[in-house]
Amino acid sequence: MKLKKWLILVVAAVMMFLTACSSESSNGGNGEGEGETGEGGSGKLVIYTARDQTIVDKVVAMFNEKYPDVQVEVLTMGAQQILERVRAEKANPQADFWWGGTQSALMTAADEDLLESFKPSFDEFIKPEHKDSENRWYGEMLLPEVIMINSDVLTKESAPQDWDDLLDPKWEDEIIIRGVLASGTMRTIYSAMIFRQDQSDPEKGYDWLRQLDANTKEYAQDPTNLYLKLARQEGTISLWNLQDILLQKYEHNQPFDYVYPESGAPILVDGVGLVKGAKNIENAKLFYEFIFDPEVRTVLAQDLYQIPTRTDIPEDQMPDWYKELDLKELDIDWQVMAEKETEWMQYWDENIKSQN
Repeated sequence: MKLKKWLILVVAAVMMFLTACSSESSNGGNGEGEGETGEGGSGKLVIYTARDQTIVDKVVAMFNEKYPDVQVEVLTMGAQQILERVRAEKANPQADFWWGGTQSALMTAADEDLLESFKPSFDEFIKPEHKDSENRWYGEMLLPEVIMINSDVLTKESAPQDWDDLLDPKWEDEIIIRGVLASGTMRTIYSAMIFRQDQSDPEKGYDWLRQLDANTKEYAQDPTNLYLKLARQEGTISLWNLQDILLQKYEHNQPFDYVYPESGAPILVDGVGLVKGAKNIENAKLFYEFIFDPEVRTVLAQDLYQIPTRTDIPEDQMPDWYKELDLKELDIDWQVMAEKETEWMQYWDENIKSQN
């Protein structure tokens, strides 16, 4: 009798073990799927972001209203710094979600197997050119790169009207640039300036950047320093993305405005992705789906000046500033940009920066 009871207990224990293993396997951590977010909704979520703090605070608060049991940890750095950090942590990933990266940086990360493949529920509403063909990253918004000015000193009419105008000697010591190598935005702008001269002969672009360097007063350490120096009129001109200029102008009452270059602007696809091997993959998927929700996209367009990549948001829900915008784009091959960016920027740093 005792033997029979003992056998029953052993069988029950084995069944419980097998059930647990089966459950763990079905929720496994490879992160692949199509719009399936699994359980999630509790525990941690670690995000590396290049977003402005105003955006981070608003979006995380909105996310926590819906998922109050998810503890969100955010580390803010430049888009290029995110790539370097995720690359360095490949063997032991510390982040779950990459929020805010240039398409060049995300393409590089995908090629290096740093991003998880995940096809979200909104896939059909993102144009092919705004996402990875293997679902490793998706463009969240479009960022025109424009000429930034101190509006207390310059008007839209008196400021440089196009890229080549920046080389006029009258702007010497009027230009302040955010430190280039750590910034995805600046790497994109400078690479685009090389590309537009002649992608097959970068020396022409290097010469253009030498002339810009001659007019550049200094390179600011980070966006905060850039804004501070421009507001103090230590310089009156910079190159930056449209969204952050509008944020500083309207949300922080900074004396900033912009000129959309006459020949067109590099329009950066600013995207997101799941870090491969993420420890909190299900919460990362929840955040992925959340930030692309049409209502969230509309709020971010209206309140935080974002241009969404989603194609299904009605025009009448978009703010007036967006409706008035003429998005003339520079003709750029982004694949070439991704392949050449590191080489071009290394040359600029070693041979051009602060040497003219």
